[in-house]
Amino acid sequence: MKDRLPALTSFALLIALAGGTWWAAEYAQQAVPLDPPRRVTHEPDAWASDFVLLRTDTGGIPVNRLAGTHMQHFPDDDSYEVDHPVATGLRATNPVTIGTARTAVMDQGGARITLRGDAHLRRLADAERAELNLYSPELIILPDADKAYTDLPTLVEQGRSQMRGKGMQYDNSSRILTVDSASQVDIAPNTLPQREAESRAAQP
Repeated sequence: MKDRLPALTSFALLIALAGGTWWAAEYAQQAVPLDPPRRVTHEPDAWASDFVLLRTDTGGIPVNRLAGTHMQHFPDDDSYEVDHPVATGLRATNPVTIGTARTAVMDQGGARITLRGDAHLRRLADAERAELNLYSPELIILPDADKAYTDLPTLVEQGRSQMRGKGMQYDNSSRILTVDSASQVDIAPNTLPQREAESRAAQP
């Protein structure tokens, strides 16, 4: 029994040491305040000035271009805010479109561009179509679909023809323009090419 006493004493001291170490670690963890989880706020994490962004098709040919004087990226929603944007649609099979405004927000992975403040979408003229201009306080462009729309008041101009309404959808692939709640339509004679896609004004 006397031979076992030193071994038992050492074993008991080892258990006490392990228990004390565990208690000290737990106490220290509870006593020291941990940093709270970082709050994700709408604050920029990247900037660029006088920039140009290009999106290409599978063959590497540019189909959309976005330029501006200043851009900020926001990580919380992966959006970009742009000053003085110029959004250009360059699809070879469709007419060229140019969208401008005071500011813009690009989100949804670049699939949506919201032009805000004096928004203007210009579809350039070609041999078959006269130039088309769309004006609104806000215009939403879907670059991948080559479409634009708004729920706000809109002015449509083509040559000397004008149309005003609230709500607009334009498909640049089919050249179809729809203006909802049209309040004023002034179609000048001989200003619409024969092959121009039909514009439709729908009353609510």
